[in-house]
Amino acid sequence: MIPTALIDVVLPVFTFIALGYGLVKVGLLPGKIGDALGDFVFTVAIPALLFRSVATLSWPDVSPWPFWGAYFSAAAVVLIAGMVITQKVFGRERRAGVIGGMSTAYANLVVIGIALVRQAYGEAALTTLFMLIAIHLPVMMTVSAILIEFAEARDRKADGSGDNGGLPKALLRVVISLVKNPLIIAVILGSVVQFSGITIEGFPRTILDRIAEPATTLALLSLGMALTQYGVSGNIQPAIALGIVKLFVFPALVYVMAAWVFGLPPLAVSVLVIGAACPTGVNAYLFANRFQTGKALSANTITLTTAVSLLTITMWLAILPVEPL
Repeated sequence: MIPTALIDVVLPVFTFIALGYGLVKVGLLPGKIGDALGDFVFTVAIPALLFRSVATLSWPDVSPWPFWGAYFSAAAVVLIAGMVITQKVFGRERRAGVIGGMSTAYANLVVIGIALVRQAYGEAALTTLFMLIAIHLPVMMTVSAILIEFAEARDRKADGSGDNGGLPKALLRVVISLVKNPLIIAVILGSVVQFSGITIEGFPRTILDRIAEPATTLALLSLGMALTQYGVSGNIQPAIALGIVKLFVFPALVYVMAAWVFGLPPLAVSVLVIGAACPTGVNAYLFANRFQTGKALSANTITLTTAVSLLTITMWLAILPVEPL
């Protein structure tokens, strides 16, 4: 099973990441091409894929709450674990602790998750993943904003700094960001089309398909290009510790919650575990850059987990209850 999972599922995904990384690293393409490609992927291609899937796929007639409960209960545990490791073990400030928590709980579901689930379990399995993606970004952004505002307030109190607007302004920034986010807009519009019974056919469907089909490949290439900017810098011990929690503890907790506590079907368990097993998402770095703390910590974790997840995702695919198609 491990050779099959590695060759048929994992290697195609990570080959495109490596290709994007190599194109920039050897100088065949400048880094700004990767930035432009990333902008296109996240504002056009991936939203088109999400819109098409939400609007046209047959959604399972089940309650999403057990599905969400299994994933986010495990995410809460590893978020706290990442904060404790960063603050207590490595002696970082509270804001950096939140970045450490995000680095363990923020999975790269959109770029790597979609590609892996599609490759492993087929197009139909994406409906299960999209139930998670639909609320993953709002939940994680809101929780992260609240935690980092509390941490910043306590850090300011400790060093005597002034106020920075507090929690209300932080939540307002999150709401504005979500309302403008192309992924959220795509999910909402796709849901409107799905529940209205509108069919997308003919010329509009052809255009939508042409944009959506290469979305995952372009997303993987853009991620590889972006990794040349993150790299590994500074003290990597915290990143290694956080990476262990991200790649081993998080998927294991999701498996326990999904299979044993909530009793979800095998395919749902597999999709959730693969989602949790994805490397750290770039939003951890974006938050670190926004608050100017933990930037090297998040960048190291993104780079290391992306590299090591080639092996750990293969391992999880080998032990999950549903075989790849």
